Amino acid sequence: MRKPSSKNLNTFAKEIFRKAIHICTAFIPLLLSKFYWTIEILLVLAALGFSLSEFLRLKGIEVPLVSFITRTASRKRDEGKFVLGPLMLVIGIVCSSLLFNEMCYTIGILSLAFGDGLASLAGKLFGKVKIPMSCEKTCAGSLMCFIAIFCVSYAVSGVVKESLIIAFAGMVIEMLPLRDLDNLVIPVALAGLSKLLFI
Repeated sequence: MRKPSSKNLNTFAKEIFRKAIHICTAFIPLLLSKFYWTIEILLVLAALGFSLSEFLRLKGIEVPLVSFITRTASRKRDEGKFVLGPLMLVIGIVCSSLLFNEMCYTIGILSLAFGDGLASLAGKLFGKVKIPMSCEKTCAGSLMCFIAIFCVSYAVSGVVKESLIIAFAGMVIEMLPLRDLDNLVIPVALAGLSKLLFI
């Protein structure tokens, strides 16, 4: 049996670190329910602070901790570029929570946290079959995305049919070659779809 190379292990470790950040966003709906405007303001400040740290990093000025986390979590394609993933993540959460009610934005944010987060890990671990024209997305990752989004949608809404529709939509969005924009599109689109389904 062929052993995984140190390069592959390092790539997988980066993916675990990156998706752990994704999954930690699952706490945000709870925080929003208790301290809505405080959390919104902190998220906007975090986005601004991250953007500033990225501009400084690209000029060779390291920002303690932030630059280290960004460098540790960044992909090969991000080298020498502004890392958009974390910024899109925060913008997606802020937009969904400002535009939609609590149940809808909770579904959107949890779908991003678990659907996108677990899909990538499942794809790395079990993804043998690639989906054409999807930037290396896998069938295993897409299936995990569907299951995770269905579970969180059902946990929040308690309705099977609508949760299946949301999960299918989330899976399709996650399959698209959106790169870091999926962090913005998934929470907003699924919160919006939830609004339409639960009117």
